[in-house]
Amino acid sequence: MHHKSTSKRVRIFDTTLRDGEQAPANGMNPDQKLEMALRIEELGADCVEAGFPASSPSDFEATRKISRALTTARFATFSRTRREDIDLAVEAGGTENHEVQMVATGSDIHLKYKRGVTRAEAVAEVSTAVTHAASLGITHISVGIEDASRSDDELLKDLTDTAVASGATCIILADTTGCMVPQEYGELIGKIRSWVPEPIRVSTHCHDDFGLSLANALAGLECGADEVQVTLGGIGERAGNTPLEELAAVLAYKSDFYRMHTDIQLAGMYEAYTTLRQMVSLVEPRNKPIFGTYAFGTVAGIHQQGILSNPTTYEYVEPSVFGRQRSLLIGRHSGRSILRHLLDGLGAHLTETEIDELYRRHIAERRGSDCEDLAVLRHRLAQELGSHEALLTPGLAR
Repeated sequence: MHHKSTSKRVRIFDTTLRDGEQAPANGMNPDQKLEMALRIEELGADCVEAGFPASSPSDFEATRKISRALTTARFATFSRTRREDIDLAVEAGGTENHEVQMVATGSDIHLKYKRGVTRAEAVAEVSTAVTHAASLGITHISVGIEDASRSDDELLKDLTDTAVASGATCIILADTTGCMVPQEYGELIGKIRSWVPEPIRVSTHCHDDFGLSLANALAGLECGADEVQVTLGGIGERAGNTPLEELAAVLAYKSDFYRMHTDIQLAGMYEAYTTLRQMVSLVEPRNKPIFGTYAFGTVAGIHQQGILSNPTTYEYVEPSVFGRQRSLLIGRHSGRSILRHLLDGLGAHLTETEIDELYRRHIAERRGSDCEDLAVLRHRLAQELGSHEALLTPGLAR
């Protein structure tokens, strides 16, 4: 789908186990977090955020386990700009392969109503905390500017310059409230990129309150970001975060347009998401891109007619790429084409009157839910037509 030699590799920072877990009903125990961390590493993430060690014994223990288990990905921890948070993060995970991520207060709203500190105090905290992390031997230090989307140039410049001068290796711009649209967020990233020298990374952290977390992250990449913070299935605070699977899909299919790619293993994502859903008792959505129950399903007759002829008629995003299967479902919108297709597969040669009667009974006036799987109807028709061989007919590849 892309020519890696001519495109930029986008780094993937996964925060499923931290931002994803801190949303209501998403709690995981340390062993579950460890399993998910290994699955996310296997998908090709560059960095897996283990949690916020200072927040709870559970996060401390999860960090301890994950830090010892990862082999190809870096692990990250979340801290406030406090020495004791950073000390606990290092106590949990050591300094090797550890990205210490600390959160700087980035807007007057947060300074006044959340922290009760001045701009100067917030900037001084960053200096002290980053210097402390560096003194412990941490070589990957990220400063995430919280509520950067409601900041101003003066505060952003002070925080960024201070972080870099103190030894930070990455600046993260958080659209904490999901208040920005792509042009605004792109301009924010572009501004920071112009202030921050290479090889210091610029990373995106976008929330989905307007449904724009993916669009904003892509705008950030176009304006110079090196890395995207994502979660599996987009779980996270309120409406969630940039979904890993959607970003990976766009950069796989549109890599020539963006001249960018990721190293994410697309085929393994759905299985990892299914595991996550089971852990946190998350109902599978019907219409979510890539992961929805019917993301690759259709009940509409006109679409089905096209797909039976050639799947590319209605499939640009291909189910097999993501370890999924297409499903053609039977319902009131299906029409007769799908019925004829099934009957052909069963070797049944019926008159138009007989087909009309089957259509009426099995599709148009069928009782129960509004649609059912093709295989169920195939089975029922086979029994009705008395064809035992028909049950063995593989029929349409689902």
